[in-house]
Amino acid sequence: MNPFAFPLLADENIAPEVVAGLRARGCDVVSVAEEEMVGRADAEVLRRAAEQGRIVVTHDLAFGRTAIQTGAAFIGIVYLRPGHISAEFVLAIVDAVRALPLDVTPPFAVVAERRETRVRVRVRTQPPW
Repeated sequence: MNPFAFPLLADENIAPEVVAGLRARGCDVVSVAEEEMVGRADAEVLRRAAEQGRIVVTHDLAFGRTAIQTGAAFIGIVYLRPGHISAEFVLAIVDAVRALPLDVTPPFAVVAERRETRVRVRVRTQPPW
């Protein structure tokens, strides 16, 4: 299944415009702000996402380190890089990933990195991460 076919939990560093763009694309997404979890530790966000059957969408690489170092249970993590540019830029990364024939199974980590017009996607589905 494509990572964006899973229910999503958008980290607080994902702009509200990106969350709205995900919804417009038919994604099942809630934000950390909507869950009243702004400022909470990454481990707590991962736990909430796992409890709800969601993957975390973030710009923050620390989520992967948290998951690995703490052994936190998680379904998936998608890093969109670089972030904090514009919603259109980030949503172009999302669109590129959604267009790929990716078939991931939990637990997984996906890094989608855009450089100019090219998006590079790396997928990890098995430890060691």
